[in-house]
Amino acid sequence: MNQVARRLGKTFALVLPVVLVLSGTLAVTRVPWAVSSSDAQVLTASAKSKQEVAAEAAAKAPQEVLRTRLLAELQQKDPGVALTDLQVAMAHQPSLAKYCASIARSLGRAAVAKYDGATQRAQSWSRPVCDTSFATGVASVG
Repeated sequence: MNQVARRLGKTFALVLPVVLVLSGTLAVTRVPWAVSSSDAQVLTASAKSKQEVAAEAAAKAPQEVLRTRLLAELQQKDPGVALTDLQVAMAHQPSLAKYCASIARSLGRAAVAKYDGATQRAQSWSRPVCDTSFATGVASVG
């Protein structure tokens, strides 16, 4: 029973921030741009200019941009694609090598979550990228 509670807690810990971010992104906020009391002045949070989006991306650390991209790719495709892209990114940007193990562990945990806690299925994607960090991430969930 304790295992079930722990797994459920970890699932909520992974899913809850995503839900909160998405609900905040989709929220509609009233912005008083002018002195008039018109109700037509409504701005959605997703209506950002390209410059604002570029500035936010520039403000994020390169390793976090990579981590976010690879986690999204893992969810859309499979862990193998994300691990291959991690390996390619490490070859193209050696300055990110010190973050490789951390990113690979994150991918391992996300793979287990994607397959509803099936650690064996997630482990089947394991590759020698960043030593055994992906496998360590998978094992840390199970």
